[in-house]
Amino acid sequence: MSAQAERYERFRALHERPGAFIMPNAWDALSAALLAREGFEALGSTSAAIAFALGRQDGAHAVSRAEAIDNAVLLGAASGLPINGDLEDGFGPDPDDCVATVEAAIAAGLAGLGIEDTTANRANPIHGFDTAVARIAAAAKAANGRILLTARADNFINGRPDLDDTIRRLTAFAEAGADVLYAPGLPSLEAIEAVVRAVAPKPVNVLIGPGDLATLSALGVKRISMGGALQRRAYDGLIDAAQALQAGNMADAGARLGHGEVMALFAK
Repeated sequence: MSAQAERYERFRALHERPGAFIMPNAWDALSAALLAREGFEALGSTSAAIAFALGRQDGAHAVSRAEAIDNAVLLGAASGLPINGDLEDGFGPDPDDCVATVEAAIAAGLAGLGIEDTTANRANPIHGFDTAVARIAAAAKAANGRILLTARADNFINGRPDLDDTIRRLTAFAEAGADVLYAPGLPSLEAIEAVVRAVAPKPVNVLIGPGDLATLSALGVKRISMGGALQRRAYDGLIDAAQALQAGNMADAGARLGHGEVMALFAK
């Protein structure tokens, strides 16, 4: 079995066992290594965090396919964990673009990937229904049991809070062969439960928001991700330290994480 196939099998098994699990999103080698040290079993990348680290706005192909996949590969190398790549809209409008992204993710050794129904066009951010389904169907055919495909319906984070259309899309994506369904930004536990019921028995990912792990697990959610939240939380710490320095309080700007701890993480 190849290394990629082994990571895929580990990742798929997490979605088949009882209960929900948390898949935090890392953004660089150290964040990935630390999350692995804390006991998480899989990680996601996040296009927003890659863009922000490069000084770019998120969205509209701010990050290229190669940059996104290279980042996911780095996270896997640093953590030893299965990585789910945030690969945006498949980096192109056509089904063939999604196929190329799936093939590139498999070749790079990723365990999973997500493809959105977004267009990279801020004036018209969501693909029409038929086009969106055709793109996921092509991606699922390319994945063919070699990588876990998450299909995303991004209405709610693009100013279209239409739960009925979101469920219609997710149900069609499931029927088209997606392995996991995801609608970031669902506004309530009731909306999350409606999505879970609609696509059952396929697993659902939710973005951190309403409910805790136990509540979401009881609703039937399988996976919880963080998007760019952990990166921003880390920058909260930077802001706190900067403000302490500006106030002349150097002691409060120190770090709990020691240089030696970081060196030990990367000794292997």
